Amino acid sequence: MTAALPRRARAAGAALVAASAAVVVTACSTGTTDGGTTLTVYAAASLTEAFEQIAADFEAEHPDVDVRLGVAGSSTLAAQIQQGAPADVFASADTSTMDELVADGLVSTPQDIAANALEIAVPPGNPAGVSALADLAEPGLRLVVCAPEVPCGAATTAVVGHAGLTLHPVSEEQSVTDVLGKVTAGEADAGLVYVTDVARAGDQVEGVMFRESAAAVNTYPIATITGTPRPALADEFVDAVLSDDGRAVLADLGFAAP
Repeated sequence: MTAALPRRARAAGAALVAASAAVVVTACSTGTTDGGTTLTVYAAASLTEAFEQIAADFEAEHPDVDVRLGVAGSSTLAAQIQQGAPADVFASADTSTMDELVADGLVSTPQDIAANALEIAVPPGNPAGVSALADLAEPGLRLVVCAPEVPCGAATTAVVGHAGLTLHPVSEEQSVTDVLGKVTAGEADAGLVYVTDVARAGDQVEGVMFRESAAAVNTYPIATITGTPRPALADEFVDAVLSDDGRAVLADLGFAAP
């Protein structure tokens, strides 16, 4: 019998979004700094390292621009944009989250920048002996996953359903980086994250590939926020991500072509 992960109540999810919103908004603001312009880019947590590099390159080519990155779970960022957060660009870890903003008229036409698939992250040495997706259903395994409303959680639900498994995670996190953090901190025996997250973690974790991951490959779209006071600059950043150099940064970090 196919079974997916249990979904949290909608109210609980809303509370988590509200709690995390203050963190991202505090870290990001739009306006001018020292006579220059601040461009606020919201990006899925799994894009952190790639967008830090692309933002640095963009600033080098635009000395008067300060790129501020707001990174979190895609659903959290989308909710902030829906609530009026002053972002200029948004990059999501899946198309469905971006489609919600398209339906609301909050973004321009999205363009796909990359694709990503799930991989199991385990602590060095793999003490729990995880070697396949089915092992994550073993009793007593401390498993951490993304919450179902987050793109990595939706992908988890898809692959688990495809495999006909029922998982019992000890926690569901609001971003893939939080899942990875639980594993690297020794608070979990395994976590379902993206291939790129395992690569980024280096020797802090080991990766376990599984064939069922092909059932849920996430495509990452990017778009300019409608109503931004700096649409031309926002479009330039989107173009930088889509450029050969931007795609090379993504590819170097393990992202597949969309």
